[in-house]
Order: sequence, then C-alpha cells, then structure tokens
Amino acid sequence: MDKIAQAAGNLIARQGYNATSTREIAQLADVSENTIFRHFDHKEDIFWAAIHLQLTGLKPTWDLLNGIAQGDSPDVVLPKIIEMLEDTVVYRSELLRLIAIAIIELPTKADGLLSQSISPIFSAISQYLEMNVRNGKIRDLDSTILASVLITTTLTHPGIYNLIGGKNLLYSNSQEQHRKYVRFWLDLIVPRMPAYPSPIARLTEEHPG
Repeated sequence: MDKIAQAAGNLIARQGYNATSTREIAQLADVSENTIFRHFDHKEDIFWAAIHLQLTGLKPTWDLLNGIAQGDSPDVVLPKIIEMLEDTVVYRSELLRLIAIAIIELPTKADGLLSQSISPIFSAISQYLEMNVRNGKIRDLDSTILASVLITTTLTHPGIYNLIGGKNLLYSNSQEQHRKYVRFWLDLIVPRMPAYPSPIARLTEEHPG
C-alpha cells in the first residue's frame, strides 16, 4: 500500500489531483490497476493515503516539544520552530504541494485532515507565543496573528527571497542564512534593553521627583 501511496503522492504533487489517473499511479508503482483497487475503493482514498504517509514524518522534535512545554525562552525555542519549518520546506516540499492541492481541489475533506494533523502543531506554536506575550518575553502582539505570520513567511521565505534577489541573489539553505533569519525574528519580537538610556530616562535619573 505504501508503494502505491508514494507513487500517487509523486504524481499528484507534480500534476494535481484531477490531472492524475489511477492508470498512471499503477504504472509508476509497477502494479496493475486491479491491484490498486484491491487496496483502495476510490482514487480519492489513494490521495489521502499519500498525504497520511507524508504526515507520518512531520513530527516536531522532542527538544522543541519539551522547550514549549517547559516555557523555555524565545532565544532557545524560536530557532527550533524556524528550523522545523525550514526543514519542512527543504525536505518535505512534496507534502506542502499535496496540502495545497487538497485545499484547492478537495477543500471539504481537507479541512478535517488538516485539523487533525497540522492544527495541533500550529496551535502549540501560537500558545507558546501567547504565554511569552503574557510574561513579557515577547512584545505585546496578537499571538494568533504572530504565529500565522511566522509560519507562512518561514514556509514561503526561500521562494520570495529568490523573487526579490533574482539570479544574482539566490536563497541558500545554509547555517548562515538560518542564523540571519532567526536573528531577524528575535530582533523583531523580543523586547531588548536599549544600548543607551533615552533622553527622557536620563533627565529623570538626573532630576528625580
């Protein structure tokens, strides 16, 4: 079954759901169509099996889960969240395409699947951000909007980066690029003490009460 689901995932990610036939899936999986329908009642069942197969590897690392549960500082947890999302783009681009196809071509059933598999991960990120907004470790921002922007921009950052840079400045999946991106987000959302007191603060210190 996994061989059939994997073949279906490869084809549908490239061609779309409606443009892919069970005959093509059978050819790529090196089985007959009769064999496919001994395991699956409909083509749609093969598609969902392909997505489930991809989702089995989409699990946050234990250290990330522990960091969120223990309330580790954003300096520790945020780089791990971004790394997980970046790894999804690099190593699971087929899954992202299948999810997009599910949303566009089979939206009714896609909602249920994504609620079960993706929503818990994204909700955990949002809840972590909310906790740190409340304790002052993250700026006073709406945690749901912040989580949405963090997730979507990290997933689309390489493609947009290439559009901005063109051929002269292509995105590289390097540690240096990762550090720059993490630094950007930490500088954006984590309150920092100013290097020098503001003029108002200095006046207050010099002339108290």
